[in-house]
Amino acid sequence: MDAALDLLIADGADGTTMQAVATRVGSSKESLYTWFGSRQGLLAALIERQSDRTNTAVAAALEQAADPRETLTGIATNLLTLLVGRASVALNRAAMTNPELAALLLQHGRHTTGPLVEQYLTRLIREGVLAAEADPAETFQLFYGLVIRDWQIRVLLGEAPPDSRRVATEARTAVDRLFTLAAATSGLDPG
Repeated sequence: MDAALDLLIADGADGTTMQAVATRVGSSKESLYTWFGSRQGLLAALIERQSDRTNTAVAAALEQAADPRETLTGIATNLLTLLVGRASVALNRAAMTNPELAALLLQHGRHTTGPLVEQYLTRLIREGVLAAEADPAETFQLFYGLVIRDWQIRVLLGEAPPDSRRVATEARTAVDRLFTLAAATSGLDPG
């Protein structure tokens, strides 16, 4: 899997053939077909592995009892880092030309990560941290938009990703803006 991801990052989807992966790992192409069924199956496995890692990290962050700002800043940092990272960019590029991979990326990515964060936002609404009238799904969309902005598309188009300092700044700014826009009017200082 690591060899396939390295090839995908270096050579794109077209250069990530079963033969190229087999050669890189010293295996046979037939073994890869036995394990993954097809090149499509290998790419799907990469998407699932990447998504599982992300969703596990998000779930772990949400389970810890921490200040909501710290929790959301951590999630924002992780999301932005992930989505502009080389692996994610390579997988997104592969999915953009393949409807089956695109559906899989949405299913295991956005459609799994979003509800995890929405559950946390529901708790913050219930606890009065966020406005009572806030809708968790809409609040997640707002949060996601404030975090990712146009970074992912810029990196997909070839621009260099933000460095870790810039990511940290972007994450803090996004959370500050979220609390300014969606904080409960009673008790929580948006700044």
